[in-house]
Amino acid sequence: MKAAAFPVIIVKRQSSRPALTLVELLVVIAIVGLLISLLMPAVQKIRSSAARLKCSYNLRQIGLGLHSHHDALGKFPPGCSFLNGRSPQPHMSWLTRLLPFVEQDALWREALSAFKQNRFFETEPHFPICKRVIPLYVCPSDPRTQAAQDFSLFSMAFTDYLGAWGTSRRQRDGVLFLDSQTRLGDVTDGTSNTLLAGERPPSADGIFGWWYAGWGQARDGSAETLLGAAEWNDGPFSRKCPRGPYSYGPGRISNQCDAFHFWSLHPGGANFLFCDASVHFLPYSAAPIMPALATRAGGETVALPD
Repeated sequence: MKAAAFPVIIVKRQSSRPALTLVELLVVIAIVGLLISLLMPAVQKIRSSAARLKCSYNLRQIGLGLHSHHDALGKFPPGCSFLNGRSPQPHMSWLTRLLPFVEQDALWREALSAFKQNRFFETEPHFPICKRVIPLYVCPSDPRTQAAQDFSLFSMAFTDYLGAWGTSRRQRDGVLFLDSQTRLGDVTDGTSNTLLAGERPPSADGIFGWWYAGWGQARDGSAETLLGAAEWNDGPFSRKCPRGPYSYGPGRISNQCDAFHFWSLHPGGANFLFCDASVHFLPYSAAPIMPALATRAGGETVALPD
């Protein structure tokens, strides 16, 4: 006996979840936009902190390189070489002399060879070196220093780190200045209380801030790779800027006059390298004590801000 056949009934289940209405969709979009707007400042803050930390690391490595130079040669490199025109490498910067001590031996040999061929750095033997960006010498917060700038006949790469001349180019009372030969023993104010280098982005027009070599204000490297804590505008390149002296404070990459004082693209202050190879972030409120920190033997008693 065959089993009775039952018809198969297929029931189509209708969705119990209707599509979003236009109003609901707009609400969702608004909520997502609000969350993004709340998260963006936090993301920017994290990126800024990371860039500041990397910048501090760069200065720390530069400090170790300077101490290695001192250990090998008994002194820090000259801030800028000239010797009244007798230097074999006129206008070479201290950063270039630091190359063999920051794992850039090959580039250092290229530089020596170029100067041997032609002592004027704005000539063909030097061009491949002039445009070489050295990651250790630039701050990640500064987009302009990540590539060389074209000056028609040649290109130049920059640095964000300048040696501490002292009070100003008028007084050679710091550690790195024109033809300096400073030893650690000369820093009687204390190595932990004396500036060795600090941050300052290149000038708005790109004339100041070349890492390899440069004339600076007056063929002395000032405002190029060297800077005083209360610097004067004594050169012909920035006639529209006040004479000075300039003080440590905030700056803008579009303002040519900000080339005459230390500042950075980090919020609130800048990183500074001290003679003991330590790095400290100094707020702009530290401006009054900067000239004292910049001298090697001024006899001042200075406490670093917290």
